[in-house]
Amino acid sequence: MSMARAAEPAGIAAGINQIEGYLLLQTERDAARERARRLTARLDWLTSAQRAEVERLYLQDQLAVTEQTLRKVVRRCEELRAEYQEVYRTLSRRLLLVCLLGAAALAGGFAAALTVR
Repeated sequence: MSMARAAEPAGIAAGINQIEGYLLLQTERDAARERARRLTARLDWLTSAQRAEVERLYLQDQLAVTEQTLRKVVRRCEELRAEYQEVYRTLSRRLLLVCLLGAAALAGGFAAALTVR
């Protein structure tokens, strides 16, 4: 998710994601149709009905493969998001600890400097 997308309300971001998904699917559907047409164009012995059936089956198969692939990508993105969130939490805790230790060291140094005088 981009920085601009992260600042949007969840409903708007979800709507944009749905639109992007729809457009991606339509683009893939058009590309699969074109691939099916190119395939059947090479099979000049097919009747019109056979050609239409081969194109329909090819399109159906290609869309199933696309759906599988997209589900795998989404699953991996979710895994990466969880991993990165855990790394971020760990780094945030470490930074907070370093800041607290640094502040304690400074306070101790000031206290020591004041007692020496």
